[in-house]
Amino acid sequence: MILQPLLPVVVLAAIFVPLLGFTAVLAVRAARRPSGTGRREAWAWFRRSGIVLAVAVVGLAPSVPRTGTDTTITAVDVFFVVDRTGSMAAEDYDGTEKRLDGVRADMQSITADIPGARYSIISFDSQASRQLPLTTDARSVTAWAQTLEREVTIYSQGSLVDRPLTELTRALTGASEQDPTNVRLVFFMSDGENTADGARRSYADLAPLVDGGAVLGYGTTQGGRMKEYDPIFNNGTDAEGDYIKDTTKDGSPDALSVLDPVQLQAVADEMGIPYVQRTEPTETADLVADVDPRQIAADGRRTLTSYQMVVWPFALVLALLLTLEAWDAGRRLGRTVGVHHA
Repeated sequence: MILQPLLPVVVLAAIFVPLLGFTAVLAVRAARRPSGTGRREAWAWFRRSGIVLAVAVVGLAPSVPRTGTDTTITAVDVFFVVDRTGSMAAEDYDGTEKRLDGVRADMQSITADIPGARYSIISFDSQASRQLPLTTDARSVTAWAQTLEREVTIYSQGSLVDRPLTELTRALTGASEQDPTNVRLVFFMSDGENTADGARRSYADLAPLVDGGAVLGYGTTQGGRMKEYDPIFNNGTDAEGDYIKDTTKDGSPDALSVLDPVQLQAVADEMGIPYVQRTEPTETADLVADVDPRQIAADGRRTLTSYQMVVWPFALVLALLLTLEAWDAGRRLGRTVGVHHA
């Protein structure tokens, strides 16, 4: 049994120690009187000492630990890393749909496949940022996915698949320090294009922090066209403009964005998770098939220890003493107004 004080122990001591001392002193003084009145008064003050002591014990809240499992929250942290560069609007997903349409669908599907988990979103375009800190609110993921758009075309500075590395490292490290026994899943969603200068940094250092997930590739190796995107200069009525042109080629044909499975496979290998190409809407349950909440519970990862207060015996004693106090006060009041008891 341990104590779970309702107030700081110092505060409880400051309140009840003087009260207990006061009632005890009066009880001893009354007991020294040889008369029957002295004995009755002594008993009354000893009773009041018992009331003070019972309230103090209730304030200390003696408790017993109880261990159980939480069936409402799964000990899984899910990190969505989402590519928002302009190439993710290329129209080669499920025929001529945008790659981001596949991302939206998969994010919502994966969230539904792992109910009760904690979810976080990191997006990257010219910059990487934490869009959603770890939360159990699955509706936040759905709302974000439904409003997901690529970056404004004129702001694009090219793409690199290592752009979210620093932010993802920070998020995974923080999660592992806060809840080291949780399972951490990373879903890296991109087309793998590297169009900016510089060598790609490795994700290998994250492997010890990642328990599962997948690198999901969107698009085709044949490539897809993409339109300009600028909701500001188009007054928000029609954010999409004309198809982007490839001015490096004769005749400036429509530019094509091409899936780079080699880059995505390399990222997957570095983090120790599989690479899966997503070309059309399909179920995502197989991506999380290895995540078994029952196994997590068996590992003790969902074991919770709570403390149940055991104050009812002291409350019962307190109720009895208060009843006696009320009865005694009633007798004294009756004698004062001239009511005699048989």
